Amino acid sequence: MRQHAVPLAIALATLAALPGLAAADERGDRAGDVAGRPPSTLNRPKTPTASPDAEGFIRRWLVLEPIPAAGLTQDAVRAAVKAETMSNQTTAIPKDGDSVDVKGSRLTWNAEETTEYNVNLYHFARSLKKRTSNALFWAVTVVHCPAEMKDVRLAIGSNAASVWWVNGREVVGLYGDRQTVIDDGVSKRLTLKKGPNVVRCAVVNGAGATDFCARFLDQDGAPVRAFTVSLDDREP
Repeated sequence: MRQHAVPLAIALATLAALPGLAAADERGDRAGDVAGRPPSTLNRPKTPTASPDAEGFIRRWLVLEPIPAAGLTQDAVRAAVKAETMSNQTTAIPKDGDSVDVKGSRLTWNAEETTEYNVNLYHFARSLKKRTSNALFWAVTVVHCPAEMKDVRLAIGSNAASVWWVNGREVVGLYGDRQTVIDDGVSKRLTLKKGPNVVRCAVVNGAGATDFCARFLDQDGAPVRAFTVSLDDREP
């Protein structure tokens, strides 16, 4: 198991910014008032599809602007997820730029592609001048398989708690205040169908840095790379 591997320069920059940002977060959803800088690890996708990286990590996701949420226990996280209207839409696929009304706020889905193995939600929210702490992030992507894949497992890590679905079925969850560790949570064996498969997660952060990573492992524990990733369910 390999620990979270944020580049040193990014980690130092994040740590330097945390005290002021934490104070801002405590005041509400204006945590990014002093921010607005482009995210250093996230870009807009430039191609219709992408491949998983050399270690199988999925780097392309649609991410919804953060929703206020508190508590990292299993009960608190599940209550926060259930409370959101999207908890009834675990197979729906939003489009880049789509907006939804949540708790009186209009929130937008954003297409993102990370330059690292993990998706840095702190960079994402800060670039949009949104809260990074006490926040719930939804993310979704579509894995296109050339043929049915049996006995694969979804392997994930998150900072902090998270719940994950594949094709609308909940498959794995992590709870409590935790750092991202590769393959920290692994689903039971499942089958990816030929064609599009929807992978969705809800990540709840308490304070400070927040991110997640995900990949599929085969029956021998090796990364699965024989698929493409896009942000819709049309054939690539």
